[in-house]
Amino acid sequence: MDGGGSTTPFYRGTTTTLATNPASAANGAQNGDREAAVDAEIARVNKLPAHSSYATHRMKVLNKLRHLLSIKRTTSQDEELELLFASLSI
Repeated sequence: MDGGGSTTPFYRGTTTTLATNPASAANGAQNGDREAAVDAEIARVNKLPAHSSYATHRMKVLNKLRHLLSIKRTTSQDEELELLFASLSI
């Protein structure tokens, strides 16, 4: 199953580092990259058949990612965000 995404990880550190230093410039740039990747994946999924269970599920996950990227996150939300990105491979 090819998700069409890059095999390059967005974040090479640990979630602990991300959670303890959320205001760093690197994280701001990283979030911009992640938002662009999510937007690109949403555009790709929107081209799939509307009644596809895969597309429906993927859109739910992408919308959750978009929500988590847009809010100030707790440590557990940061961990959830990392797990979602890892599972989607985008």
